[in-house]
Amino acid sequence: MDIEALRRDTPGTAHRIHLNNAGAGLLSRQTLKAVTSHLELEATIGGYEAADQERDRIDATYGHLARLVGGTADEIALFDNSTHAWNAAFYAMTFKPGDRILTGRAEYGSGVLAYLQTARRTGAEIVVVPDDESGRLDTTALANLIDDRTRLVGLTHVPTSGGLVNPAAEVGRITRAAGVPFLLDATQSVGQFPVDVAEIGCDMLTATGRKFLRGPRGTGFLWVRTEALAFLEPHVIEIAAATWDGRRGFTWNDGARRFGTWEAGYAGVLGLSTAVRQALDLGMDEIGRRTLALGARLREQLDAVPGITTYDLGRQRCAIVTCKVDTMATADTAAALAAHGINVSTTDPAQTQFDTEARGVHPLLRLSPHYYNTEAEIDRAVEVLADLAAAHRPRPQNGAPERV
Repeated sequence: MDIEALRRDTPGTAHRIHLNNAGAGLLSRQTLKAVTSHLELEATIGGYEAADQERDRIDATYGHLARLVGGTADEIALFDNSTHAWNAAFYAMTFKPGDRILTGRAEYGSGVLAYLQTARRTGAEIVVVPDDESGRLDTTALANLIDDRTRLVGLTHVPTSGGLVNPAAEVGRITRAAGVPFLLDATQSVGQFPVDVAEIGCDMLTATGRKFLRGPRGTGFLWVRTEALAFLEPHVIEIAAATWDGRRGFTWNDGARRFGTWEAGYAGVLGLSTAVRQALDLGMDEIGRRTLALGARLREQLDAVPGITTYDLGRQRCAIVTCKVDTMATADTAAALAAHGINVSTTDPAQTQFDTEARGVHPLLRLSPHYYNTEAEIDRAVEVLADLAAAHRPRPQNGAPERV
């Protein structure tokens, strides 16, 4: 990678050290142009007319996303965010009293709320699979918990609250052997490192455009294995999803597009398409190597700073790094970094309910570099955090020597 060229193509790098790619990545100039040029076209000739003119480029988005995750274009549906995509897949399933939903402690907050609502409505049971000694989902425990009442295994690949990478492919082998549907939330993994649905073995996968894919906000997608359509019926129907039979019935449209909607923000879709093509051109293997290396550099340096504790779990860890200045409120630390021109975010206990119940460590500082960040930016962020930790270190009393 030509990092300097990539940074020149990313306007935001000129003004800030952006370590909040787990929140929203910085747009490239090409992606920005794709969005704004389509908005200008809509303003010039009309929204419907602009969509008709750009139909081939819009439709190509499905193929780009399929190539990104290893599926086919007819297995992709577009959404305005990952949560809506996840809901479309989850609520397409039916549950009855006694059915079991197996999930992990890293599950995202919106998914947990959907599980709770479904349990309340249907009498289904939510089973939280324990973690192993490293903090990732225990696949042996998962295999032992699956029985003839298990209706779904839902897993968050990478949590919003840390650098853990859950063993998605191992989970896929277990669910395929048991014949149990597997829904993977890949919101934080797609675009950060290679994600292949064939290798993982999931039946449904959801992701967003705005994070490590560096697409615009308001974009997301759902991938559905063709064979999974046999046990899924979309909870919501509209004219883009089905065809009226001319009487009082309808037929679902082919493939995953039965989950989609007729109306879409095509400026965002074209921006997403551009961002995905850029990731494909750079190569997800190359993106993954660099991004994970930057995350490891950041975590290792923070581990060496007195007064800072990192909290990432798992055997395999990604570029998301969570930490805390031990004697400083997390919100104050984030504000201090912002004052130095460093973008970060904080974890929210309500967004990772099961993890909050298990560990009780949130809120944490969340730093998430991407391939266009530099080693110097990583070092600068560590330097600022080390200064904050030193400034807030308790002073020794009664002449006692300070421990370092």
